[in-house]
Amino acid sequence: MKVLITGIAGFIGSHVAEYLQDAGHEVIGIDNFSDYYPVDLKNKNAADLREKGIIVLEADLRETSSIAQLPNGIQYIFHFAAQPGIAATSTFEDYLTNNVIATQNLLNYALQQTSLQLFVNIGTSSIYGLNATFPETEAPKPASHYGVTKLAAEQLVLCSSRLNQFKACSLRLYSVYGSRERPDKLFTKLLDCGLNQKEFPLFEGSLSHLRSFTHVSDIVKGIVSVIGKEEICNGEIFNIGTEAEYTTQQGVDAVEKLLNTKIQFKHLPPRSGDQQRTKANIDKARKLLNYNPTVTLEEGVAEQLAWFKNL
Repeated sequence: MKVLITGIAGFIGSHVAEYLQDAGHEVIGIDNFSDYYPVDLKNKNAADLREKGIIVLEADLRETSSIAQLPNGIQYIFHFAAQPGIAATSTFEDYLTNNVIATQNLLNYALQQTSLQLFVNIGTSSIYGLNATFPETEAPKPASHYGVTKLAAEQLVLCSSRLNQFKACSLRLYSVYGSRERPDKLFTKLLDCGLNQKEFPLFEGSLSHLRSFTHVSDIVKGIVSVIGKEEICNGEIFNIGTEAEYTTQQGVDAVEKLLNTKIQFKHLPPRSGDQQRTKANIDKARKLLNYNPTVTLEEGVAEQLAWFKNL
């Protein structure tokens, strides 16, 4: 099967690319190598993928000239490319152009792919809002520019399904961690601070936040579980994550135990838009996709530590 992955040099996209290549699929990817976080990390991911025979194109989905570089004959599209997070350095235009305009451009390309079997949009639990504990039928209440624009992108994709242009679905991911996690994310930053005697920037109230910390290997299993289930998935939304719920404090504790050290905090004011609770309701994914995450927090953090030490 010929697969296109957007955002292929990023955290989750690179893992899915490797999985699909190892499974015997032909994988082609695109990434704009944004400097939202250090480009050398994306370059390393891309180099590892190219060594496996995966084609990685450097192009920007916001530009129609970049869309023209994409190959034809694509059977599956996994759309990861987005402006992530709720960083103060990101403008509304960053979210709008990367998450909405780029998605529409990709959909225009998808319309030309007569062999397309399924367009898989990669969404986020941030679509639900400050508390993400609901089934997929719950009305979204996003509380950040990130969540709002990811909801818009999701609806653009599902609109194509409703118009019978091609089959499409959306997967809302929950609190993903593991090897290749971005430097600004929780566990990579905790490991860096614990190993290198740095202060961890702690936003007021965040230690009590509840999260469905889900290891990237469990996320990959959920994402690829849609393959071969095009009719079942068409027009649907699925939550992908673990039902296990942890506080941020428990995440800190897991890292401190693994490193046998105490992490020092730099206390900061509360961050606007931060989710207070995420708990993946995966009843639908379990029933229709046979999805069952298994990696414990301790196992996942140990895997991420091994990766971090080899950076």
